[in-house]
Amino acid sequence: MRLGVRAHDFGKLPVEELAKKISQKGFRCIQLALSKSIAGLEAGLGRLNPGMAYHIGKTFDRYGIQIAVLGCYINPVHPDKEERRLQIERFKEHIRYARDFGCSVIATETGSLNADFSFHPENHGKNAFRILLESVKELVEEAEKFGVFVGIEGVTRYVTQSPERVARVLQEIQSNHLQIVFDPVNLISIENYENQEKVICDSFDMFGDRIVALHAKDFVIEEQVVRSVQAGKGLLNYELLFGLLKQRKPYCNILMEDAKVDIMDEGIAYLKGIYERV
Repeated sequence: MRLGVRAHDFGKLPVEELAKKISQKGFRCIQLALSKSIAGLEAGLGRLNPGMAYHIGKTFDRYGIQIAVLGCYINPVHPDKEERRLQIERFKEHIRYARDFGCSVIATETGSLNADFSFHPENHGKNAFRILLESVKELVEEAEKFGVFVGIEGVTRYVTQSPERVARVLQEIQSNHLQIVFDPVNLISIENYENQEKVICDSFDMFGDRIVALHAKDFVIEEQVVRSVQAGKGLLNYELLFGLLKQRKPYCNILMEDAKVDIMDEGIAYLKGIYERV
């Protein structure tokens, strides 16, 4: 089992200290969002360079940790075109230097027509989808030049709110350099949580061959709202999820999300226990 974590769940630390703490928990891979994870690093547009990327990548490598995903979470449908352009350029910069980090996947969610990422009622409409396709197509064309992968992640409140909508992006943009970071909890809503098994199975049926990483968290229902929690603290059917993952994507990087340092060991034990017995 290749179990990892979001690096910033340990806080924002100097890279050596961060790598050491993650390694001490036994994690083998990470999702690295530079601006959220590494103290003293200015990672704004124009700052990335091969030396910086190599230094960070080699530091994690010394501790046996693969940078599985570079998290560059932009809003590809941002309502302000100038801001959208800046964010797209920042993502493209991550694409250009990803290999220097020792990484091949750069990931983002698919955004909202509200600048603050809150739900907009037109996120699920045709215009938002058109803008998303324009943005993602540009990112994928850049990824093709540098031999890396754009990973998109479906979220119920954003433009790709369902397995069907995620699959449609893949159908519209015909490139193997577009892949999926699969987070089943992000596709679960108050309307479908009682049918979560269908969401999971539909996802594997529609784009299982394109999954490059799995996010591992859990969910609970509180006051008719889906709230995400650490793996093992909620309702997600991990037996089904891990059974499909082992069958369809053996050794896939599994990245814990919403992990709390003080109870993280419980989540690690929970995930490993299920993975070993399914």
